[in-house]
Amino acid sequence: MGRVSNARDGAHYVEKFVQMAEGGEPEAFYSLGLAFATGQGGIDVDLVSAHKWFNLAAVHGVEQALFERAALAREMTNAEIAEAQRQAREWTRAH
Repeated sequence: MGRVSNARDGAHYVEKFVQMAEGGEPEAFYSLGLAFATGQGGIDVDLVSAHKWFNLAAVHGVEQALFERAALAREMTNAEIAEAQRQAREWTRAH
């Protein structure tokens, strides 16, 4: 049997942690931030998504997320940061 594509692996990886985040598990937010920041789990690097998830992790008490979010922000434009913050607010309202 062949290996599952990275896109499919990445989708499964993200889905697993999103379900955990929906359940209120703070470390799931942090894990999603790391995944999007580094491409972990076979997903594409996406700094806006990473910032969003680190922001949510910080709000849920994961102190390390504050440092990760600040490091990412140094690599992002103001518009990207604003979009990440908008997405975090949207997630909070929806969940």
